[in-house]
Amino acid sequence: MFLMATSAVGPGFITQTTNFTIEIGAAFAFAIGVSILVDIAVQMNVWRVIGVSGLRGNELANKIAPGLGWVLAFLIVSGGLAFNIGNIAGTGLGLDAMLGLDPTIGAVISAILAIGVFLSKRAGMALDRIVVVLGGLMILITTIIALTTDPPVAEAVKQTFAPDTIDFLIITTLIGGTVGGYITYAGAHRLIDAGESGPSNVRSIATGSVVGILVTGVMRAIFFLAILGVVSQGANLDPSNPAASAFEFAAGEFGLRAFGVIFWAAALTSVIGASYTSASFLTTSKTSERARSMITVVFIIVCAFLFVVLGQAPVTLLLFVGALNGVILPLGFTVILYAAWRRRDLLQGYVYPRWLLIIGVLAWLLTLFLGFQSLSSLGTLWT
Repeated sequence: MFLMATSAVGPGFITQTTNFTIEIGAAFAFAIGVSILVDIAVQMNVWRVIGVSGLRGNELANKIAPGLGWVLAFLIVSGGLAFNIGNIAGTGLGLDAMLGLDPTIGAVISAILAIGVFLSKRAGMALDRIVVVLGGLMILITTIIALTTDPPVAEAVKQTFAPDTIDFLIITTLIGGTVGGYITYAGAHRLIDAGESGPSNVRSIATGSVVGILVTGVMRAIFFLAILGVVSQGANLDPSNPAASAFEFAAGEFGLRAFGVIFWAAALTSVIGASYTSASFLTTSKTSERARSMITVVFIIVCAFLFVVLGQAPVTLLLFVGALNGVILPLGFTVILYAAWRRRDLLQGYVYPRWLLIIGVLAWLLTLFLGFQSLSSLGTLWT
């Protein structure tokens, strides 16, 4: 649950939440609510199919159409590689705000820490514990800051159900950032590696899929309230880093350091999640845990090296891969729904709930729209 949630909560998550709160204020609560509902519909189906089948996304796709799994793997790994450079850069910025450490040195130290998780003899347990600890730390510190800013909670609750502004672009951006690209599969693949798969584990699979999204939703809601409290007081935020200046406005020096902790934890857990999930698409169920860990380590080393060489992922590359992620979601989700609808043999005889398939199809139609928007963006970037 926390691997999926913390994979979604990265530097981009923090930046998006801050900018959208500044842009539409309390009405952003409606966008958060709608995105959570769609995210739940997507993740319940993804976790259910992958968890019950015991097959990773690439393996499932290859069973349905030979070669399709490797196309999906290429898209996932390409996106994970580009965004991970940004995540590693984010760890450096977080340590800079937290300790005043040089961003490049901080990023390298963070990458070494992430590598240490996967080099551990009990890498799976280390992975589970660090994402839970850091995820809990982010929620705790953000809650403290939110209480300090005294946000207009009643207005936010009202706007959740009767918003003054509805921005569909913001809603689709939130959905893509929470269940797009590698994030879609992070929790489900970890479930398989932990041995929690098969029809006998349906209940825990279903619970995990919903709670994982709710953890992400709670983090976004608390961060939104923290920023909203500052914005509602008429604070003049630094446009170059509005989130950091909002925390500094709320709690002075402590607020700035607290922001550094949150940003670093968000970036580090995203490095771990992106690396783990990308590596899982380069392996199969027959690959040993040690081999998977070593592939993950190599992936982190490559990303860290590219960060040091490039300084950060080029903006055009990030935009291009971000748009590409919008294509991954409908492609991968089509595989999931087809397996649920027509390939009972891949689900070990499990009878898939019709109601779950229906809400999955409705969410899938929305992902097609998102994919079309992403293809348009790809065309613009290409020209």
